[in-house]
Amino acid sequence: MQTLEEVLERYEAVIGLEVHTELTTLTTKMFCGCKLEFGAAPNTHTCPVCLGLPGALPVPNKAAIESIVLAGLATNCRIEKRSMFYRKNYMYPDMAKNFQTTQGPIAFCMGGHVDLEVDGPAAKERHGLAKAKAGEAFENVTVTEDGYRAHVGITRIHMEEDAGKMVHFGGEEGRIAGATHSLVDYNRAGTPLIELVTEPDLRTPEEARLFMQKLRQIYLTLGISDCSMEEGSLRCDGNVSLRRRGATELGTKTELKNINSFKSLHDGLLYEIRRQAQVLDEGGTIYQETRHWDPSAKRTIVMRVKETADDYRLFPEPDLAPYDLSDEFIERVRAKLPELPDAKARRFQEEFNLSAYDARHLVESTATAAFFEECMAQASSQKDGGKLAKPLANLIINDVTAWLNANPGQTLEGSPLTPGRAVELMGLVSAGTISSKQGKEVFAAVLEEDADPKAIVEARGMEQVSDTGAIEAVVDAVLAENPDKVEQYQGGKTGLIGFFVGQCMKQMQGKGNPQLINQLLEEKLS
Repeated sequence: MQTLEEVLERYEAVIGLEVHTELTTLTTKMFCGCKLEFGAAPNTHTCPVCLGLPGALPVPNKAAIESIVLAGLATNCRIEKRSMFYRKNYMYPDMAKNFQTTQGPIAFCMGGHVDLEVDGPAAKERHGLAKAKAGEAFENVTVTEDGYRAHVGITRIHMEEDAGKMVHFGGEEGRIAGATHSLVDYNRAGTPLIELVTEPDLRTPEEARLFMQKLRQIYLTLGISDCSMEEGSLRCDGNVSLRRRGATELGTKTELKNINSFKSLHDGLLYEIRRQAQVLDEGGTIYQETRHWDPSAKRTIVMRVKETADDYRLFPEPDLAPYDLSDEFIERVRAKLPELPDAKARRFQEEFNLSAYDARHLVESTATAAFFEECMAQASSQKDGGKLAKPLANLIINDVTAWLNANPGQTLEGSPLTPGRAVELMGLVSAGTISSKQGKEVFAAVLEEDADPKAIVEARGMEQVSDTGAIEAVVDAVLAENPDKVEQYQGGKTGLIGFFVGQCMKQMQGKGNPQLINQLLEEKLS
């Protein structure tokens, strides 16, 4: 198959997402009082309502309605005061009552949007960007110095109940194909679930991945879900079609079902775009169908021909009255909105003079954003503590994030790296007491030994020599020992500066201040 870049020269990919999020921070289900608990023994949290027994009547969860309104306000949606639930009929064992209670044409949240900042390698997937200049706008993007900003519309966020969980035995990778038998756990049936549907505004797999990551940040900040893709509380369906560049009519779409990781979302869409292009180039037909992304085989597989809305026989839920949300209710929920990631990033830029890139990456995680703020709160009590903002941001974005990724399950809270130790470490590096390379060594030692940076530096004799007189004597000695290299440097071979620095550091057993050594060498060699 052709590369993505080759495909996008001729075709435009049109991508829309359906993001399903369980409201896991609630204590009970959507229409009954059964407990929400991931990992509980199968079928221990069920009742006549979530099992759909005759005569059982649903009672709505008010906290769930507050959560979806929060989600809508945080994503610039219009909150519909009047909406209602419908029955979506389908025959499958994971829903004992044979229908799902969901919302109809009008949902609680309609017509929102999210703006994505796309930069670095991620921006290279967007066709036509290389020819555009910063500030120029085309399609749904505005070009920036580092990439572009994409405006992604949100069609709706609606409320529904989750289905139970099917467990298949005897097949490959727990799938129904080839299974000898299947079991069903109804503990999850009836879990409050919100589904966000985007407009078909995404154009690259990277944009889709970034949208999912940003939505996860927002939901975690709101505290409405744990957004665990591993446990299934955040999952996504990706719809993608191709059309010739310049065409306006949408092509036939396929749906990638139940994507449970950011990488799978990107890789699945990437494969599907390339697959569809190959089919079209060979004169074939794209069918509207649901497909499964197989990460081990790195390909999509047909699951079923896609159903249409008529197949579900939607009709108003007779056991639930329509909702009439009051202005007072909506404003009461609005008052609960915390500082959202975009607003926090802007504040970090303004208060701490950080770049847009640094600020955005700090707020990717609520934990790293809170850690940075606590660091700056402690640094502000020191003289020139504000100058540590950039070094601390670099430490968190690079070293701390790498450590967290390498240690799944580890968190900053309760770790040996406290905000006070992070400030102390960056203070030592900024003051020239230790080099940046030594700083990484001390960072690792703090985590391994649970000790303060200053104590580690003293115990290992790492403190740099910054005495100008002492360093100048070493520089003079090195230059005197290498007259041929000095002549070559002065003849234009300036790359030898690294050799001279290395010789000075060797004589000082690695304790010389490299910045001061560089400065003195340049002065004496000029």
